[in-house]
Amino acid sequence: MADADPDPGRSVAAASDTCTEVIDRIGDAVITDREFLETVLTAALARGHVLLEDVPGTGKTLTALTVAQALGLEFSRIQFTPDLLPSDITGSHVFNEATGEFEFTEGPVFANVVLADEINRAPPKTQAALLEAMDEGQVTVDGTTRDLPDPFLVIATQNPVEQEGTFELPEAQRDRFMVKSSIGYPEREGELELIERRSRRETKMPSVEPVLETRGVRQLQRVPERITMAREVREYLVDLARATRADDRVEIGISPRGIQRYYEAARARAAIEGREYVAPDDVKRIAVPVMQHRLVLTTDAQIEGVDGATVVRDVLNRVEVPAVEP
Repeated sequence: MADADPDPGRSVAAASDTCTEVIDRIGDAVITDREFLETVLTAALARGHVLLEDVPGTGKTLTALTVAQALGLEFSRIQFTPDLLPSDITGSHVFNEATGEFEFTEGPVFANVVLADEINRAPPKTQAALLEAMDEGQVTVDGTTRDLPDPFLVIATQNPVEQEGTFELPEAQRDRFMVKSSIGYPEREGELELIERRSRRETKMPSVEPVLETRGVRQLQRVPERITMAREVREYLVDLARATRADDRVEIGISPRGIQRYYEAARARAAIEGREYVAPDDVKRIAVPVMQHRLVLTTDAQIEGVDGATVVRDVLNRVEVPAVEP
């Protein structure tokens, strides 16, 4: 265990230092840009979930694993397939011959960090098995509700290029993810580093030492609750979200729940920066990851190749940024 602040929840500055160390640890294993890692950690701090959409081989699985390792949390991977059943996720009752009774066996969702790998390959009924877990931090099996571990973070992945044999996530499921992001291809130096690692054949999959443990993560998640947001910045955030509804290319804009998640993410982003208040820049930097997947575009916009990120960027250019004194 690193010499991180034993109580990262006691000050915003200490929490920011801890976040920096966590990001540095993950960055040692995952070759990607820092902004992406900050987005993932923003969701973790705000008790949200992450949807990663990218082509195969970019490091989505490794990212989920190293996030769990750096935070000192229990990790579980669920490989979504067309024949996956809801009980394969939540668990089921199994008959114990020794006791003559049915006993509940926990499914892989009972972990702190759950990787839902290729989530769009499972049918909607199975995808929906995660809804209650992501929204309420609990699962109900055979009429009995069981709490999931705290903290609880779902990192789901999906491949955007192979559409055959996949099931698009319904709007209600997408709305449960606080942020959607992608890793993208590494820079030239990053890909050279990948080859260098491969040349050392004795090197196993990269892993990182924990910066925190379960209690420390809970303390870290309490920090954004102390971050303030001036009225002008709140109005800016709401105006950005409402502007998506007025865009001609959007059929359904950001929901009121989406605005609340946006607010929570902005406070977490400020905490990572070490500030006790949300600046307009925090609202802008998290806008695309928070809003792009919540927009339902018109048929004409989809035919023209417009995506949610494009709409959000246009909205950012249209809505006036408030002048706020620190």
